[in-house]
Amino acid sequence: MPAAGELDERTGRRTRPDAGDGDHDRFAHYVDKVDMTRSAVTGEAVVALCGKKWVPTRDAENYPICPACREVYARLS
Repeated sequence: MPAAGELDERTGRRTRPDAGDGDHDRFAHYVDKVDMTRSAVTGEAVVALCGKKWVPTRDAENYPICPACREVYARLS
């Protein structure tokens, strides 16, 4: 493994010191299925039921459900 800031010959990418990826504060959010599909194709941001706006890049099944999204969804059901 190369030192921080050096080029990794195997991938051609520069390495950075690991500051953590913030997974400890990530949640899976409820988003309209059509919006998720559009985001996957175009890279556009989506808006969750709780109001969070972002471009999804991770597998939501690896994270707990957002409490605010769950509450809004329960009120809508």
